[in-house]
Amino acid sequence: MPEYLITFNDEWVPDHTAEELRAKGTAVRAVCEEMLAADVLIFTNGGLDRSTAVCSVELVGGKPVFTDGPYAETKEHLGGFAVVDVPDDDAARYWAGRFATVLDWPQEVHRFRGSGSARRDGSGQT
Repeated sequence: MPEYLITFNDEWVPDHTAEELRAKGTAVRAVCEEMLAADVLIFTNGGLDRSTAVCSVELVGGKPVFTDGPYAETKEHLGGFAVVDVPDDDAARYWAGRFATVLDWPQEVHRFRGSGSARRDGSGQT
């Protein structure tokens, strides 16, 4: 089955109170539980915070050069993601729609080009 990346960008998320964010967290965890029950969720780990960027890296003179944090001119910041293994685009859209519904902010769906490499069962075997 194809694998898909469901993402949202931080700038798509309006301001919320702490209570609203807790409620959305509860709702999205319920969707993740549905995905686990349907055996389609490969990985998710909550939202990302732009302050957690460890570094950026680029090739300079044939060597990787590391700098603190993201590039300043970056306008979009990945806010969160889930990787799913579903039969087709419609199924990926369904799960992205579930996220969009409970979170009330946009989601994007990207199909991976082919099978990738992952350590799914903890043994190093895919």
